[in-house]
Amino acid sequence: MAEMLKLYTSPSAFPNPQRLRLMIHEKGIAGEIEEVVYDMAPGGEQRGWKHLKMNPWGETPTLRMPDGSHLSETTAIARYLDGAFPGRRIMGSSPEEQGLDTMWDARIWVQILYRITTMFHVMHQGLGPKLELTDNKAWGEHCRKEAIAHSALVDRHLADGRDWLLGGAEPTFADMTLCTAIAFSKFPVNATPLDERFEQLDRFWRRCIARPAFRAAYADRNSGVKELDEAA
Repeated sequence: MAEMLKLYTSPSAFPNPQRLRLMIHEKGIAGEIEEVVYDMAPGGEQRGWKHLKMNPWGETPTLRMPDGSHLSETTAIARYLDGAFPGRRIMGSSPEEQGLDTMWDARIWVQILYRITTMFHVMHQGLGPKLELTDNKAWGEHCRKEAIAHSALVDRHLADGRDWLLGGAEPTFADMTLCTAIAFSKFPVNATPLDERFEQLDRFWRRCIARPAFRAAYADRNSGVKELDEAA
């Protein structure tokens, strides 16, 4: 690409940008992308007019494309980067793998990571009024229970000894979403460490944190989780 892509993103504590960052490092293209890391809290920089002109939803990540347009939503950006650059296809190389990766990514994002994220936002007001608009502890506890219940299903899927969700030798994007979900479950406010509750998720987690791409993705040591920052 003639012009370096620019990614407007967040520190490693924020799960959606972080699962994309994991994908970028696994793909080996971090040197091809310029990161602009916002002051998310308390500044709420992503909610300012400059970013809203690029992404009216006011969320990260947002990718500036070579033609000056912008692409947002984590999976959409990951799909673009996976196809735009050579190398291993992180989201699956065959139609079957792509379908399976999309299936598992959707299950983990909707039923586990999004539940934990919602729990965080409705039970914790520490990020300030620009990010936290709702206080509902009962809903947060419901989301916690849902995340744990669906994590049990993923744990059962991994119980056949496979290393990764699709059973291949290398992680796919769905694995990066699961890795991020486990990481965010360990955030002190969330206090629901999935690796401590489930044997296979613990095995999966240990494999994740041993990967060079994982350590590179958390190199900012700003995850809010001591274990992650020390691993980086």
